[in-house]
Amino acid sequence: MAKGLRSVFSVWLIVLYLGMLGLHECYQPRVPGVYIFGDSTVDVGTNHYLTESECRSRADFLYNGIDFPHSIPTGRFSNGFNIVDYIAIFLGFKMSPPPFLSLLDKNKQLPKRMIRLLSRGVNFASGGSGILDDTGKQWGKVIPFGEQVEQFAIVRNKISELLGEEGAAANISESLFLISVGSNDILEHFAYNQSGQAYITTLMSTYESRLRNLFDIGAKKFGIISVAPIGCIPLIHSVTQTRDCFGPMNEHAQLFYKALHDMLLKLSSECKGMMYALADAYNMTTPILENPQKFGFNEVTKACCGKGNFNAEEPCTPNAKVCKYHNEYLFWDQYHPTQAASYLAALAVFGNHEFVVPITFGQLVSP
Repeated sequence: MAKGLRSVFSVWLIVLYLGMLGLHECYQPRVPGVYIFGDSTVDVGTNHYLTESECRSRADFLYNGIDFPHSIPTGRFSNGFNIVDYIAIFLGFKMSPPPFLSLLDKNKQLPKRMIRLLSRGVNFASGGSGILDDTGKQWGKVIPFGEQVEQFAIVRNKISELLGEEGAAANISESLFLISVGSNDILEHFAYNQSGQAYITTLMSTYESRLRNLFDIGAKKFGIISVAPIGCIPLIHSVTQTRDCFGPMNEHAQLFYKALHDMLLKLSSECKGMMYALADAYNMTTPILENPQKFGFNEVTKACCGKGNFNAEEPCTPNAKVCKYHNEYLFWDQYHPTQAASYLAALAVFGNHEFVVPITFGQLVSP
């Protein structure tokens, strides 16, 4: 992206997010703030603030964002909104919170004028990243889950400056912590090692450590999204050259959910005051794959935006081939869901007991 356009993008994005601060004047959201961690499934523009020479996992160009207001490519890996945008709206916010990196000044510091924004939420998610620090290195620089937690610690200290320690503790404990991570860890490792239960155990150990870090600095309410059937993404279809899903990879996605389920049971029993809602993204997606028309989709194997076999041999770029009816496709690009699919997923995690345990995201934030 040209330097001038990058500057316009940054100004537009900050103005847009600052506008959400006025929302509480007419309606109070259900939680003080929303803090988001994870990968490209919940990234709203973090990687845009890493230079192109640093990071190759980015979506700050068309056709990404073609259905976003004013057709702005915001850095979301989507034709429009992603799941955290809809969850934030369901919570009563005008839109989801801004990327942490977008709030820093040229000296990589948080200016005072941004501190009020922090207490309403921040997005730390970075496309290409994972639970493990080494995940995503193929893309150059990405922000791994552990570093995202460190960034939140900085935000936590700044909120204390604004609200005082007692006020900050109350704000953080009542805020929602959304996490969607793990797909990239499995995709990358599986390509070389065919994964295995031992690897899932390693992922869970690190995941648990990160959650404990967040709990220790005040987080209490966790909305966690597990791994979807990644053996069914268009990129995999383009590699296998079949419309069938790749079973072994899907088996590991299911192993991941089981391990995450058990880890959260253990962790919540040890951390007094911790509450969580775990969304089973695998079983949320399976009914759509099996009966797409029931959910308004006509294509669940090809990417809407891309090139080559299954329109997924190449990523979504300004030179890509784009389907005519975006919302009739389950997948936007090689990896990611369309805006329409993200909306259905948000509805499911917020209020459908079939796919979320032990409570829904909506119940997690209820008084």
